Amino acid sequence: MITDFKYYTADQLKQAIEKKTPLQILDIQVEAEYKAHHIQGVIPTYAYPVKTDEDKAKIAKILPELKASQEPIVIVCPKGGGGAKNTVQYLADQGISESRLLILENGQAGWPYAELLAK
Repeated sequence: MITDFKYYTADQLKQAIEKKTPLQILDIQVEAEYKAHHIQGVIPTYAYPVKTDEDKAKIAKILPELKASQEPIVIVCPKGGGGAKNTVQYLADQGISESRLLILENGQAGWPYAELLAK
């Protein structure tokens, strides 16, 4: 079990997006929340809260894409809490290095940069 989760602030993610830093942004919001607001360039999964096998299967679909890269993976969940931690644990269990896994602090709810939301 992972106990030491790594976080990425909204500021850090904004700078990474603007500098086109290679990273993968994994959005786990449910579809309705995703359609209402999401950051540009994210990979949608609609997997929140990543507790059931059905939720995890939604992330499993993109595992090959995630494993093919060594880029950091920033996980966006509604508030940056349990769903994101469940995702980190699941991805680590699937062989993705913990060092690549980051959680967006305060999640989508804490994202202050409207200019970087998809229109």
